[in-house]
Amino acid sequence: MPTNITDEEVTRFMRQFKLLLAGVVALFVVPLIIYAVFMQRRLDAFAETLQYSGPQTLLVDDAARTDLFHLATSPVQGQVVYVPAYSHIYHGDGAPYLLTITLSVRNTSMDEEIVVKAVRYFDTKGKLVKSYLPKPVRLPALGTTEILIARDDATGGSGANFLVEWFADNPVTAPIIEAVMIDTDSQQGISFARRGSVIRESTSQANESAK
Repeated sequence: MPTNITDEEVTRFMRQFKLLLAGVVALFVVPLIIYAVFMQRRLDAFAETLQYSGPQTLLVDDAARTDLFHLATSPVQGQVVYVPAYSHIYHGDGAPYLLTITLSVRNTSMDEEIVVKAVRYFDTKGKLVKSYLPKPVRLPALGTTEILIARDDATGGSGANFLVEWFADNPVTAPIIEAVMIDTDSQQGISFARRGSVIRESTSQANESAK
C-alpha cells in the first residue's frame, strides 16, 4: 500500500535538503573565496613593490661628497658628423613607405655655446640635395636646433644622409646629433631614430679660419 506523506514530512525533508545543499556549497565555495582573497592580497602586495618611488634623500650618516669637481668628458672643439636618414623605407613587396624626418642637433655642454656651421642633406646617390644654413647658427648651452624634411619630400630616398659641421671656441662635450623618422598617417604608426657618427674632428686652426 502506498505510504501517505504528510505536509510536515515534506517540509522537514525540504529543510534537510536545503541544509545539505548549503553545507555542500559552503564546503566548496568558501575555500575558493578564501583562496581568491589570499591571491588578491598577494597581487596587491606585489603591485605595491612596483609603484613609482621618487628619489630617496640621503640618510643622516650618508654625507654628500663636496671635494669633487667636474671635467668635460672627451672634450672636442669641432666635428663633422654623418647622420643616416630615411625619407622612405620599403615594405610588403617593395612599396615605399614615406616618412617625416627631423634632424636634431643638441648642445650637451652646460657652460659653453657651440656653432653649427653647416647642415647639408644628401640623397641615396650621394648628391647634395640642399644646404640648410645660409649662416652659422649659435646654440647656447643645452640648446637645440632642428631641421625638418616633410613627409612628401622623398628627394633623399632610403639612403639619405646629413653632414653636420660644428665648432666651439673652447673644448666642449660633443653634441648629440640624430635623425628621427616618423609616420602616423596609417592605422599602424612607425618611428625610429638614428644617431650620427663622427667622421672628422676639427683642429683649432680650422675653427679660427671658420669664424
